[in-house]
Amino acid sequence: MKYLLVVAHPDDETLGAGASMYKWSHNGDTVDVCIMCTEAKARAFRPEDNELEDDTNASNKFLGVNKIYEGTFPNIEMNTVPHLKLVQFIESAIKESEPDIIITHHPADTNNDHLQTSMACQEAARLFQRRPEVKRVKEVWYMEVPSCTEWKINNAMVTFNPNCYVEVGKEGVDAKIKALSMYRGVMRPYPHPRSAEYITGLAVMRGGQWGQMYSEAFEVVLRAY
Repeated sequence: MKYLLVVAHPDDETLGAGASMYKWSHNGDTVDVCIMCTEAKARAFRPEDNELEDDTNASNKFLGVNKIYEGTFPNIEMNTVPHLKLVQFIESAIKESEPDIIITHHPADTNNDHLQTSMACQEAARLFQRRPEVKRVKEVWYMEVPSCTEWKINNAMVTFNPNCYVEVGKEGVDAKIKALSMYRGVMRPYPHPRSAEYITGLAVMRGGQWGQMYSEAFEVVLRAY
């Protein structure tokens, strides 16, 4: 199985699906990541350029990521970029990655870059309908990114409603926390959503919904058979 995660910023992939990525890659599946704003210029407590790049590579390497597609769209200003340019960048990643499943942000997220990424990804995922030579995407999933998705400011859209759960175990959760800790300045003390305690508790809660000990939750929004 091939997975492509399309995210706005470095660390979004780990916050949203780090434990699942670790599980999939160690099971022999291929996991690629497409990051729209790799420079994250507006980030608080941001390290130097070379440090952020090193952190991104180290975290994703630890999770077993095969390839990172790096975009340089403006941080917290993606709404100023023509929608077509965002779509075309994601399409280029899709053509090369050839994923079976695409995972991206939930569009009701409070972060505008997450919204723009999600909307562009929804359009890009239809590429196989316009280009018959492009591999058909089987499914598109939304993921939850702690500290953003739970705010769901955009009440015009339905809230995140998981209908797919990946059992990741304590090993997967620990790997997710370790990978996130490789991003300097990202983790926070409890009860912040980017704390080890919150991330563990969320995995326990999602696991309880599914009847397992530790799980990550996703919302399947497209099945194209």
